[in-house]
Amino acid sequence: MWSDVESEEDYLNFGEVSEIVVDILNSDDMLPISMGVFGNWGAGKSSLLKLIENKIDQEKWIIIKFDAWLYQGYDDARTAILEIIAIQLYKSAQADNNIIEKIKNLLKRVDCFRAMGLLAEGFINIMGFPTFGVIGKAVGSIEGSFDGFQNEEEYEKFKKSNNDLIDNGKKLLKSEQKKTPPQQINEFRAEYDEIISSLKKKIVVVIDNLDRCLPENAIHTLEAIRLFLFLNNTAFIIAADEDMIKSSVTNFFKNLSDRHINDYLDKLIQIPIRVPKAGIREIRAYLYMLYAIDSKLPSEKIILLRDILEADLKKSWQKEPLSRDEALEKIDESNNADLDIAFNRADRISPLLATSPIIQGNPRIVKRLLNIVKMRSKIAKLRSMPLDEAIITKLVIFERCAGIEATETLYNLIDSEHGFPNLIKDLEKTDDQNFNETIFPTSWDQPFIKSFIKNWIKLEPKLGTIDLRAAVYLSRETVPLGIYVARLSSSAKEALNVLLKIKYESLHESIKDILNNLLPEDKISVMEEIIKEIRKVTVWDTQPEGFVGAVILAKHSKDASKLFEKFINEKKNDGISYPWFDNYLTKIANSKVD
Repeated sequence: MWSDVESEEDYLNFGEVSEIVVDILNSDDMLPISMGVFGNWGAGKSSLLKLIENKIDQEKWIIIKFDAWLYQGYDDARTAILEIIAIQLYKSAQADNNIIEKIKNLLKRVDCFRAMGLLAEGFINIMGFPTFGVIGKAVGSIEGSFDGFQNEEEYEKFKKSNNDLIDNGKKLLKSEQKKTPPQQINEFRAEYDEIISSLKKKIVVVIDNLDRCLPENAIHTLEAIRLFLFLNNTAFIIAADEDMIKSSVTNFFKNLSDRHINDYLDKLIQIPIRVPKAGIREIRAYLYMLYAIDSKLPSEKIILLRDILEADLKKSWQKEPLSRDEALEKIDESNNADLDIAFNRADRISPLLATSPIIQGNPRIVKRLLNIVKMRSKIAKLRSMPLDEAIITKLVIFERCAGIEATETLYNLIDSEHGFPNLIKDLEKTDDQNFNETIFPTSWDQPFIKSFIKNWIKLEPKLGTIDLRAAVYLSRETVPLGIYVARLSSSAKEALNVLLKIKYESLHESIKDILNNLLPEDKISVMEEIIKEIRKVTVWDTQPEGFVGAVILAKHSKDASKLFEKFINEKKNDGISYPWFDNYLTKIANSKVD
């Protein structure tokens, strides 16, 4: 199976894009600058960032990485990013005591900002950008001490080498209180500028996972970036899903027009760079690499194959793609029958994976799909099931691309016709001209699903003469939660509607019969749907609709309870804390859910 982490190798022809970014960074007349690396979830933003980082000359640059999601719920995003930058500067200046002292002072000033709650408003005003109604904490409401720092561990590192740091910080805090926010922000910027000039290196701050954050955290991180805009030798590279960030801006500032949203992003991100969408040839090359890695080829052959495929993709505008036989020959694996079969499968499935409106050539989805195939193949082998990987792959593609209801229809046909559905046999014999004349089940009778099935049915192997009951059994037993939710039965739909609307746990008894009629798997599916609805809520000051229903359902099913417990822990880690939520946590701490 393949790890679901960003790759430091270029499997999708991102090299040219990363070179453009580095060329911009190396142009002195382009600094200071902020760039946005935009793409959907799983499109390869993090991998592109890795390629950029690897091409930056670290003799000339200090690379500072900030994972916005990592700090969510643990520290104010604005002060966290300032502190991370200051700490990295400190590490880069170990040989120069004069610079170190300046950086320590910068760190103390960051802690002052944290204690004073200044960053919610101060630098927004000084930078002259529209606040769109943002109101920060009043400077007059602060307490004049450093007690209760949210990031004390990092602060302790510097306390060891400078025992009077906190005392000096308290003095600085008292003096800072007498200054206006613009004065304090100007001094911070001046100190930072002086440090960068002394270090004689350029700074690039790489911000990832911004689109995983709650709207408030995402906006706070973007607001902190403003403090550094237009300062010498400084660059920001921000990776995010552009639509998600626009949604965060809308959610946070409320009632903004599209023009104001675009203006806001344009002020922060000067050069937008979009992750190239993977086409058929890119997905084919990506699959070749994944299959080659899985076959345990020697590292030198993996590198050679990557270079061959990259060179081929760069010439895709002028020549036919490298053939499977040519690829195997160039890495001296022409006699590798297993790899030949895998590459042949890549040739066949890459057009569907690249063009499906559900997958859209998304590398992460492709990798996860192949991991499901691998998992099922291993289980099939352990249970001596007569299934090869090609059959499993074809059915997994159907599940992902055709959707929940269409998949349930297919599997019900297989069950009811003892493994050999006549519709599949008939479609395999039907030519393109007569395909649209076929009478399809209701869940298949939609243009995009019919278009998919038309291409899917042609994939090898043909399934009409294969007993598919084992494959269906395997898929239902091994499909991971979140890949798709089984189509809800009528009783499950009834339960879902009731549970989403119920307001009080005291009404538990009134719906007991509805819940008792649910099958165990229906209870899991209903809980998933409830959680999906609750996730849409962004403001948790009052109890979200459906929450009580989830609590009641959790008491009826241990498996559903595990899903709900996982969700609750996520919200705790996100820093959710309201009286009603805290009371609920206290309640479950004092009683075990059945």
